[in-house]
Amino acid sequence: MYFYLAAFIFSLILTYLVRIIAIKKSIIDTPNERSSHTVPTPRGGGLAIIVVWFAGLIYLFVNGQIEKQLFLALMSGIILAVISLLDDILDLKPAIRMLAQVITAAFAMGFLGGFNLLSENQNTVIWLISSIVVFIGIIWFINLFNFLDGIDAYASQEAILVATGILLLTDNQLSALLIAATAGFLIWNFPKAKIFMGDVGSTQLGFVLVVLGIYFHNTESMNISNWLILTSLFWFDATFTLYRRWRNNEQLSVAHKKHAYQRLVQGGFSHLKVDIYAVILNILLIGIVYLNHYYLHQGIILLIIVILVMFFINNRVDKVFKFK
Repeated sequence: MYFYLAAFIFSLILTYLVRIIAIKKSIIDTPNERSSHTVPTPRGGGLAIIVVWFAGLIYLFVNGQIEKQLFLALMSGIILAVISLLDDILDLKPAIRMLAQVITAAFAMGFLGGFNLLSENQNTVIWLISSIVVFIGIIWFINLFNFLDGIDAYASQEAILVATGILLLTDNQLSALLIAATAGFLIWNFPKAKIFMGDVGSTQLGFVLVVLGIYFHNTESMNISNWLILTSLFWFDATFTLYRRWRNNEQLSVAHKKHAYQRLVQGGFSHLKVDIYAVILNILLIGIVYLNHYYLHQGIILLIIVILVMFFINNRVDKVFKFK
């Protein structure tokens, strides 16, 4: 307990220090036509999260509380963290960012031993195809978590709630560490935010959550369908928005603010109101996966139901602010 309290306090203090440095060095997120905020705000606060995260990760490993396989997979995120931090400071080219994501995902998949879609009787072809799909999924989840870090507290609270769901299903200490490290930052990121996470935080949170999902599926601690339900608020919004933009023949590489949460803000909702709705929805999702994991065992059916609910929610968002 004291370990996680210390992680929270260090994250809280480090975020404050990063904010001071960001202001002095003019590492500022200036509002533009695609922004959901109106006040210039320092960014890069996610650095506090990852410093505490990696320090805690090493501590737990040295004390024999993490398997080497999982430790190495998560440590692969250092590559992504360094490039993302440089991107926050220097605004790197997309190709460099993508290369870092591909390398990070490749190392993680290698240390995890691929993806075991089936627990029994899985042949090499199924293993290879499923591992390639999941490799692409890692890269996509890294990016979509970054895409959905657009309003105060939204991405940080999502990471905390998803990690809480994983903790309830697996009782793994890494989830508690992630919660503590992110909560310290959230204090400063809560509406109205004093500092933004930046790519250094959002990409790493996406990476950590997807690696945990793969690992616990492979070790049969948690089925991947439960992880997909837990994270559905984010991956559905990002994926469905991408599809709709593709269908409209839009240039997909151009920044936009058409995600459901962004359109709610454009429709007059405050950041806090959107956050509250997201928290309520995530609590319901945690309840679903908890019941499914311990009692129902109907992952695919429940996942389909959750997807249909997400379609319904998106349709309601369209009535608040249309997808143009």
